Amino acid sequence: MGVNNIRIVKNGPILADGPVDITLPDGSHVRSDRFVVAICTCRRSASYPLCDTSHRRKGTLA
Repeated sequence: MGVNNIRIVKNGPILADGPVDITLPDGSHVRSDRFVVAICTCRRSASYPLCDTSHRRKGTLA
């Protein structure tokens, strides 16, 4: 099994080479089969934990 690449974008999401399976604090899972997956770090996304670029509309992260 290969190693997935993870990139942290300043004032943006975490980009992970997909597919990914994300485990949330409540134990639930979100899976994405995309080639590159944007993971929200600002928690403004309507599709959290996946990024929907809401951080762009609201300005930079606090």
